[in-house]
Amino acid sequence: MNRRQFIQQSAGASAGLLAGQSLWAAQVMAFPVVRTVAAKRNFTSSAVEQTIERMHKTIKDPELAWLFENCFPNTLDTTVQVGTTNGQPDTFVITGDIDAMWLRDSTAQVWPYLPLTKQDQPLRQLIAGVIRRQSLCIRRDPYANAFYADATKEGEWKKDVTDMKPGLHERKWELDSLCYAIRLGYHYWKTTGDTSPFDADWLQAMQLVLKTCREQQRKTNRGPYHFSRNTAWSTDTVPGDGYGNPTRPVGLINSTFRPSDDATIFPFYVPSNWFAVVSLRQLATMVEQLRPTPALSTDCRALADEVERALKQYAVYTHPKYGKMYALEVDGYGNHLLQDDANVPNLLGLPYLGAMPASDPVYRNTRRFVLSPDNPYFFKGKAAEGVGSPHTLVNNIWTMSLTMRALTSTDDQEILSQLRLLKTTHAGTGFMHESFNQDDPAKFTRKWFAWANTLFGELVLKVANERPHLLSKPL
Repeated sequence: MNRRQFIQQSAGASAGLLAGQSLWAAQVMAFPVVRTVAAKRNFTSSAVEQTIERMHKTIKDPELAWLFENCFPNTLDTTVQVGTTNGQPDTFVITGDIDAMWLRDSTAQVWPYLPLTKQDQPLRQLIAGVIRRQSLCIRRDPYANAFYADATKEGEWKKDVTDMKPGLHERKWELDSLCYAIRLGYHYWKTTGDTSPFDADWLQAMQLVLKTCREQQRKTNRGPYHFSRNTAWSTDTVPGDGYGNPTRPVGLINSTFRPSDDATIFPFYVPSNWFAVVSLRQLATMVEQLRPTPALSTDCRALADEVERALKQYAVYTHPKYGKMYALEVDGYGNHLLQDDANVPNLLGLPYLGAMPASDPVYRNTRRFVLSPDNPYFFKGKAAEGVGSPHTLVNNIWTMSLTMRALTSTDDQEILSQLRLLKTTHAGTGFMHESFNQDDPAKFTRKWFAWANTLFGELVLKVANERPHLLSKPL
């Protein structure tokens, strides 16, 4: 089952589950035990448990503390499968209610635990295992976005018109997938100093990353990747005989799909190209210091520079109201798609990924647009306001957008307002959902979405470290 089917099913199921429950408010105030019981957790980290205990003393709002206790460990509690392969750690991470591992989601799911690896050797080994598994996945197919643990398994999308292989859940080319694998490896190395995951297999995977990015600049031809699916969902298949709408070879990298797993309209997806600039430079540094391969590191830096120049030339749109701002997608012919999508990388999250500071004037203009009614996917209702996605229903706000707005904000009141919205829109479940109706949080999609949960935990920890006064009293 894919994400869109889960949207349909979980939206109806969630509404039905909560319909008629007049004691909903009372249940929230009772803070029921909803976290997986200790005996059934997939992995327990002493550092994570200590962090939860510490945060219970730091967070003065009882409901927010309860949410943190549920959400922060959710990836470890429910989605990791820890083992070894050839004597080395090997960690498979499902996304939640789909039993497949996305390169993007798996990085984001374990990301908030990185600072704790210094004091928790088993946790460090778990994340090293994720890096090794991601390298294996990339070597299996750098164009795929999601994989099965069993390399022989064939899923429901085995008939997609692409070079589909056993072991792939989906084969949607999303530039950010490869960037996320670099992001995790680079910051793991910088945090722990451990170089063991970065062996010859990792180097081969990284060579494929560069090769794939170069192919998708499409300077001389359309490259080897194409994709089509027999589906009623227009965004689950690709125009142009599976290659996407035309792009002019200006130096940007084509991404046939967005981080939402929806097909792009203009295949130069701007946030992922910015992400690639950051990631390619990180990869160049890693190669230079860990696996000296001058041609690879030099080409990574050259490609990052080329993409950055092209972004500044082709991705900036002069809006009559907001001034110079970034488009979500462009094609090199002068066309610009003006909207944002809650899935990260997106325009709102550019500083979070290290692409630019939050004070950058073009980003500030872009942010004002994204968080306004001029963004067609900014929704405001009785329950909340925030960014949604074409991936879900119109008028559905993604919890990730609320979290990312706070993570990229420098304003106390804006951060507080997002924390309040996150606290009041979990529909009594104690967990973050993928999205919820702007007027009724009980109508939500995906009750088990680990990325949204751990991202929320990351936000609360960031606030506690940088702005503890915001947690010093009830919200």
